[in-house]
Amino acid sequence: QVQLVESGGGLVQTGGSLRLSCSASGRTYNKCVMAWFRQAPGKEREFVAVISWSGTSTYYADSVKGRFTISRDNAKNMMYLQMNSLKVEDTAVYVCAAKNDRDGENLYRSARRYAYWGQGTQVTVSS
Repeated sequence: QVQLVESGGGLVQTGGSLRLSCSASGRTYNKCVMAWFRQAPGKEREFVAVISWSGTSTYYADSVKGRFTISRDNAKNMMYLQMNSLKVEDTAVYVCAAKNDRDGENLYRSARRYAYWGQGTQVTVSS
């Protein structure tokens, strides 16, 4: 009933920037926590960032802290991930996810907690 679609991936050189978008379609969600995960070849899916429904609370993986910024616009049913100072190690398929929460303020970091997933967008950072 709810579909998440990512966009904005591409090829960029180290030090460059990209902004990923996650669009929700169909039946709109309410009071949901949203997050970004990524998976690189040969590696397990890893948590990147999470944002509360209100947008006032966020949490980042240590590997991206200070470089990435997660945000959302509930009026547009959109979530974003601004990625700056990109490194080769950031190369991965980036996927957005959403989880209903009673008040939307719990910052879940485990992938198993999320019920809705997008199909992913490829980010490739070249040296």
